[in-house]
Amino acid sequence: MRSVVRRSTPRCPLCLLPPRWCICAAQRDIACELQIDMLTHQRELTRPSSTGNLIKRLLPATRQHGWRADEPVAANAVVTPGKQLWILHPHGEPVPATCELASTQVLLLDGSWSEASAMAGGIAQWGRLVSLPMHGESRFWLRTQQDGGRFSTVEALIFVLDALGLSAISAELRIQLELHVYAGLRSRGRKELAEQYLAGSVIKPALADYLVELHRRRPLP
Repeated sequence: MRSVVRRSTPRCPLCLLPPRWCICAAQRDIACELQIDMLTHQRELTRPSSTGNLIKRLLPATRQHGWRADEPVAANAVVTPGKQLWILHPHGEPVPATCELASTQVLLLDGSWSEASAMAGGIAQWGRLVSLPMHGESRFWLRTQQDGGRFSTVEALIFVLDALGLSAISAELRIQLELHVYAGLRSRGRKELAEQYLAGSVIKPALADYLVELHRRRPLP
């Protein structure tokens, strides 16, 4: 399954989807009291399927830091003094039993599984490695590696928000993620798979009117 749209295809500068399947009209900015940062691998920044870019669009207060192996990001550019930094990693400690949102900073590692592992090796000393009780199956159908308990960056954030009691924000993120996946599948011509995805998606009831309009749209002249 392709992970990018062909370079010759015009794309929306925000959602990076072809104009026919642009989903920016459904976007709603989300405010969150938790400080969220992302280390985004350089290759991830231009991938239309990227859920790290989706997080940045939906949660404007999120700080996104580009990562290059030959130009590591300095700790002082990411770590906020006076806050406890959680670095999400599957081999970290369990989520602390108590958490003060105002004094906590969450760092997401945004990239493929191997890219995120490489990033983690260089920053583990910055803060506390924390793992989450992730369960169920990934709804990120745009990449074939999402199996065996692996989840996309935005799904990891959804688990964090649920663990911290921020369920309203996580619910909105899930809606936007599934719209992102559905439109991505349609943009690739995977109509049958997209309909299969839609059948079990939260966007079917949550964005019913918007989906009607989305299906009516045609490419711009």
